[in-house]
Amino acid sequence: MRRPVRVLREDVARRIAAGEVIDRPAAMVRELMDNAVDSGAGRITVEIKNGGIDMVRVSDDGSGMSEDDLKNCAQPHATSKITDAEDLMHLTTLGFRGEALASIAAVSSLSISSGGFRMAMDGIRGRRIEKAAEVNGGRGTVVTSEHLFEDFPARRTFLKRPASETMMCREMFVEKSLARSDISFRLVVDGDVRLDLKAGETAPERLRNALGMRESASAIKELRAAGKESDGIHDWKFTLVIGEPSVRRNDRRAIFVYVNGRRVQEYSLMQAIEYGCQGFFPNGTHPVAALFAEVEPSLVDFNIHPAKKEVRFRDMTSLHHGISSSLRSFLMSGLKSQMEGTDFKSEAEGASVFGDSSVAEPEERTFQKPAFPDAFPHQNETAAPERNLSENALPKSAMPGRGGADMRTRFFSFDTAKRSLGEPSLFGENEAGGERNVRYIGRAMETFIIAERGNALYFIDQHAVHERILFDEMMGAERIAQTLLIPYIVETENEEQERYVASVLPKLAEAGFIGKATVEGVFEFSTVPSSWKGDEKTLRDALLDGFEEPERILYKVFASASCRKAVMQGTRLDDATAAEFARKAFELPDPHCPHGRPVYFRLTKEQMFANVRRTETAPDQTV
Repeated sequence: MRRPVRVLREDVARRIAAGEVIDRPAAMVRELMDNAVDSGAGRITVEIKNGGIDMVRVSDDGSGMSEDDLKNCAQPHATSKITDAEDLMHLTTLGFRGEALASIAAVSSLSISSGGFRMAMDGIRGRRIEKAAEVNGGRGTVVTSEHLFEDFPARRTFLKRPASETMMCREMFVEKSLARSDISFRLVVDGDVRLDLKAGETAPERLRNALGMRESASAIKELRAAGKESDGIHDWKFTLVIGEPSVRRNDRRAIFVYVNGRRVQEYSLMQAIEYGCQGFFPNGTHPVAALFAEVEPSLVDFNIHPAKKEVRFRDMTSLHHGISSSLRSFLMSGLKSQMEGTDFKSEAEGASVFGDSSVAEPEERTFQKPAFPDAFPHQNETAAPERNLSENALPKSAMPGRGGADMRTRFFSFDTAKRSLGEPSLFGENEAGGERNVRYIGRAMETFIIAERGNALYFIDQHAVHERILFDEMMGAERIAQTLLIPYIVETENEEQERYVASVLPKLAEAGFIGKATVEGVFEFSTVPSSWKGDEKTLRDALLDGFEEPERILYKVFASASCRKAVMQGTRLDDATAAEFARKAFELPDPHCPHGRPVYFRLTKEQMFANVRRTETAPDQTV
């Protein structure tokens, strides 16, 4: 049976549209907090009852509303944020669509008090305005929504139990409060204050307090960087608040991405953070981080999702590289200072990294164009002097003989009489009280190599240290190119990808990937490094899906190859080979395997004495 096409009644159309914006209490918290922030408030309070189903109230001390504002605010597409379509290209506010209050009024009972007036609106009595007592001392606005979906029993059945809805409201509250540490936020749940965030907190303090993190405040760092867009005209900048590698989670839920103050679901920028952390965080773990990026408003489009959760960039290549490169450099700097046992000071701010007792001041970095740093920047530095284990430091069973030489030949692709790693040691001359000699002690559990250095015992993971040695060799080896019988074809899908691939062709050539543009949007690669283990799809995915830097493409390949080639847990090493592993463990510029696991852990003399309740005495005394 054919049905005629009809125009829906206004009330039906409004309810359909409202369902796109308001689907649960957390959506009301989102929209009302956006309005409060846009009003210039310095203090915002969110109250919810019964998971927000019975009530959501947001009060602020912002600019407030006039009587005329109250008359118009709940009309569809009524807003003070924009006036014409051109304004959509220059958005500076969180709200702009003019749908929030109208949508809330369509699915609940809405009341707004401000400027000595009160506007109430519901599905039965319609809208009415009356004089009322001033709120917040005559400054600001109080917006209250009650009885969500009371007239929509079917919609209400899809809500979760109050405890779950409360949790989602809290998550939304945290999401909004992270971006504005200059504003005071308070969350009240069923009459109890659950979160009270003070204005003036630093970004690391706000992240730690909002998430209720138990880790030390000194473990949360702040990094800032700035640069140019690919057009060379417009600027971008960002602040990244991130926990040290010891602060990690098993999922990505603690990674927050904000663009121009608005949290967005932007996988590429989250990916840039993860790329920057590769090699510093163990496999399968993720950082706790909040990225606050600021770009020219005309270069981003937020008007593609009713809840404004998504963003479309004209070109994010430069920003993507800036995030991953600066974060990798930042973490490497902190790692160096941790290895040296000194407080690292950033060049720009004198910020302590990985080892101070307070939240670090942000490190400033500037990018004029996408940067492609070497994965290990010390490979071209002058090699440190040879540090051989003395014969007296080894038991007789470990003295080099035929068996030992055979084992070393099997596990090391270098002459053990010569230094194979060109990188200088990062330890200072007086590291560990001047004790630099390594004394090999033995092996344990066919997994650990035990060595003494200074006033500590080191337990070295034989697989991790061998993996790192092989990896550094591969990364430092001369790149020999091989010509492909059938060239790889990489076809870009848009102008952003095409500009990116074109911009990295010189760096790709240095890494051994020689390619050229053939026709518009198509690149042909005729040569790859001889050590390359991937295929055409591997290269295409690395370039187009992840905007991978050339060195990072090889990093992944060599990390996988070195892991497969390294000795495994359970492999029985002879003493000479184990001693050689121990020596080289302390010369590594980065004492982590390529996948982020530490090569060794340390047990100090003080810790061992404390475990047996011994106090250190003079040599001629007995305890």
